[in-house]
Amino acid sequence: MTDYSLKEITDFNMDYFSLKGKTAIVTGGNTGLGQAFSLALAKGGANIVAPSIMPDDPAYNALIEEQGVKMHYISGDITAPGVPAAIVKETKEVFGSVDILVNCAGICICEEVREFGREPWDKMIQINLTAAFEMSYETAKVMIEQKSGKMINICSMFSFLGGQWSPAYAASKHGIAGLTKAYCDELAQYNIQVNGIAPGYFQTKVAEASVQDPARNKWIVDHTAEGRWGKIHDLMGTTVFLASEASQFVNGHILAVDGGFLTR
Repeated sequence: MTDYSLKEITDFNMDYFSLKGKTAIVTGGNTGLGQAFSLALAKGGANIVAPSIMPDDPAYNALIEEQGVKMHYISGDITAPGVPAAIVKETKEVFGSVDILVNCAGICICEEVREFGREPWDKMIQINLTAAFEMSYETAKVMIEQKSGKMINICSMFSFLGGQWSPAYAASKHGIAGLTKAYCDELAQYNIQVNGIAPGYFQTKVAEASVQDPARNKWIVDHTAEGRWGKIHDLMGTTVFLASEASQFVNGHILAVDGGFLTR
């Protein structure tokens, strides 16, 4: 005897992972990890809006549109007053809805704590936390009206750990984890899921110095249970899952994609 209808489980199919007809805003979506998140969502069927301070990249736009979706680039600094609201407004005008928000844009400035003063602190908090809040705030208005939506915040292992060499990075990533939980707590009633992804060590441009440093490289590999650096595609399936109907009852969660780094 089961406590659920067999229809509930037989109705499940791979369409639950489809993003067909959805529209996703990915901040910083045309550079770095943002490209991977954008392409993953496009492969799932979502149209992509990529607000960025980086120049438009026609070659990458073409790659996105090869997936049978639309790519819409917006030149804008999400830390500037009024820009997040303008991005959400333009997205709604072009595509009719805002179904997914990925707060990806971020920076990391590293200095010894005794050298890490107010200027780098303000810069990192502004882009990593305040801009993500502004984007979430403006997007939430649309999603509440729609009574549906997915927000995915790019957190970090340093959402859970201390931030040696970068107190502002750790503080901003702890903050974005808290924002994730706070927004879940209030927006769940509107059928909006708010989750985070905490990447481990990935071989991106930002990590080049660590890759090239034999001692640092060894330390990272030795402290990762899988014994390797992450590959970008390791993040892409997670993104599609959290953006799709398949994750409908996952809410307020920070999913570590770290090869087991946090277990050691």
